[in-house]
Amino acid sequence: MSHYDFITVGNYTKDTVVSSAGTRHVDGGGYNYAAHAAVLAGLKVAVVTRRAPDDAGVTAPLTAAGIDVYAFDSSSSTLMRLEYPTANVDERLLSVAGVADPISLTELSGLSAHTFLVTASIRGEVSLDTVRLMKERSRMLALDVQGFVRTVGPGGRLQYEAWPERDAVLAQVDILKTDAVEAEFLTGTADIREAASILRGLGPREIVLTHKDGLLVLADDGYHAAGFHPVELRGRSGRGDTCVGSYASRRLAAPPAEATRWAAALTSLKLEAEGPIRRSRADVEQLLKERY
Repeated sequence: MSHYDFITVGNYTKDTVVSSAGTRHVDGGGYNYAAHAAVLAGLKVAVVTRRAPDDAGVTAPLTAAGIDVYAFDSSSSTLMRLEYPTANVDERLLSVAGVADPISLTELSGLSAHTFLVTASIRGEVSLDTVRLMKERSRMLALDVQGFVRTVGPGGRLQYEAWPERDAVLAQVDILKTDAVEAEFLTGTADIREAASILRGLGPREIVLTHKDGLLVLADDGYHAAGFHPVELRGRSGRGDTCVGSYASRRLAAPPAEATRWAAALTSLKLEAEGPIRRSRADVEQLLKERY
């Protein structure tokens, strides 16, 4: 059994990003953003992902960053289109032209971790049985709700859909990440503190809720909040993945309040450029001193 401090699990997404700045192609996937964030916490990190054979080269930057990669072939990569029709980066239209094969028990063979983080993009990517296996092989299981409430609708549009296995999945989860829109969909309230409280009542010990201005965390010792402070906003895609990756990885050595500030600072730096965080731990620590 190969043991790691932190393993992120999710499929590679080949992203087409359309905004007023033009059309760009970005190598995405929550596993990617979260793993780069976790490395800055000084951890032994691995990723488990699936992608088309033609996209095998996309994992090279992870290996270069010291992250162990367990990448498996799929009939297709997940092909995501992210359109930002206005200057509000939280207003976006997401559509899918192809979906990678699920990550099953087979892809996790021989792996264990202190913390697993599930960063799936679409329902069906990670099953309840796979979630249960990760729970058995870890001390802490973190999960991003997006990969369980999002489905592919007419025209390939991503949509939110009722989650039949919600209670069974959340019973396994220690840290649950959601954004404000997903939280309102799941709880029926736009009040983020109330939504976090409702979600925590479903089983997870800690809730990490991102919104356009920062993040809110609800843990055993109450609420913690911190804002995002990027110098400029160029990398909205991957914000939530980076935030939960940085929070959950920092929780191995720090209490919730400190992990909240760390995640806000690290995510702020990521927001300044497209793609995963490329800054140093010293950069994060400097921003913490200056703004938090």
